[in-house]
Amino acid sequence: MSDPPDAGTDGGAAAHTDSSADPAGHSTGNDPTGGGRDPDDTGTGTVDSVGARPSDGPGGGSALRAVGAAFGLGILGILVLLAVATVVGGAVFLVATITGQQPSLAVSFVLPFVMSQIVAFLGVGLAYLRWRGFDRRDIVEYLGLRRPSALEFVIGVFGPVVVLFTALTVGSIVLLFAPEPAQNQGAQTALENPSIIPIMIAAMLLVVGPCEEFLFRGVIQNRARETFSAAPAIFLAAAVFAPLHVVSLAGGLTAMLTTVSILFVPALIFGAVYEYTGNLVVVALMHGLYNSFLLTIGYIAITYGPELEESAQAGAALLGL
Repeated sequence: MSDPPDAGTDGGAAAHTDSSADPAGHSTGNDPTGGGRDPDDTGTGTVDSVGARPSDGPGGGSALRAVGAAFGLGILGILVLLAVATVVGGAVFLVATITGQQPSLAVSFVLPFVMSQIVAFLGVGLAYLRWRGFDRRDIVEYLGLRRPSALEFVIGVFGPVVVLFTALTVGSIVLLFAPEPAQNQGAQTALENPSIIPIMIAAMLLVVGPCEEFLFRGVIQNRARETFSAAPAIFLAAAVFAPLHVVSLAGGLTAMLTTVSILFVPALIFGAVYEYTGNLVVVALMHGLYNSFLLTIGYIAITYGPELEESAQAGAALLGL
């Protein structure tokens, strides 16, 4: 059995997998054993099965290498996010200075936010997969980019309600023993300027959900699955995803730790759903709708019920980047 390409041996095409198996061990109706690589696999060629996944570890290199790849990709994504947001924001400010016209928040805030998400998470994820030798077809199959089935669509649409309820429940329990959570600066800006919330809701659904899931579940969790079984891979992806949100939080260290601990809840659920469905579209939809629901709650609270502002602030603490 040959090892699939990983962060240290990348450069070739994705490992060949038998089309009758789900190489990552994702839950399927046809493979009660949890998937795995064809024992006769030579490790050469390209991925050739629809929805092909990494092997059910071991086989994807050392555990240390897998963990390093996960945190390395996450940190790189955040650094690129900050750099792109700074550059685009600076460009907007420069144009405003030259023209003497004050840009709207849709330009000065939303544009850098959207561009940084696309370049940082989608761009870094794609660059890594291309570096490993994946072509377009390999990437589509490796990530599980396909039209959801009827069941998957139901999970994608109604799953965010379960995530929201679970996160709020866990958050309420955490707050019994921990200080108030830190606030997401982007969400706070949106709540203070309700006119941009509809645009931000669309951005959450169309940009944030897909881009963040592309990197954190599609690339990082899949890469972890080449070395680890399902549970450790899901936890590792969540352990990268949640703490990196500190760059978007405002508050003291303990408040940030409270928020990060709560953010583990949606991260773990997104990872579990991705493991179950093997379909990145489903978790991208779930993540986008989850964030959109939180902003919608905040918009309704701020616009129609100022007395519900506390609920809006609580929702802001649960938002992603």
